[in-house]
Amino acid sequence: MQKVIAFFDSVKVELDKVTWPSRKETIATTGVVISIVFLISLYLGACDLILAKLLRLILG
Repeated sequence: MQKVIAFFDSVKVELDKVTWPSRKETIATTGVVISIVFLISLYLGACDLILAKLLRLILG
């Protein structure tokens, strides 16, 4: 049981060392991630559409 308590004590010490981002930074980076995912999905969707039309054209 002492090992478990020592482990959680060390976890707490390590978590106290972490520099957490502010709410503003978190919201900003989340917006960037969502925007990039949206743009990549548009690109992949367009590629899929174009390739599907080309395949239909080739195969008849």
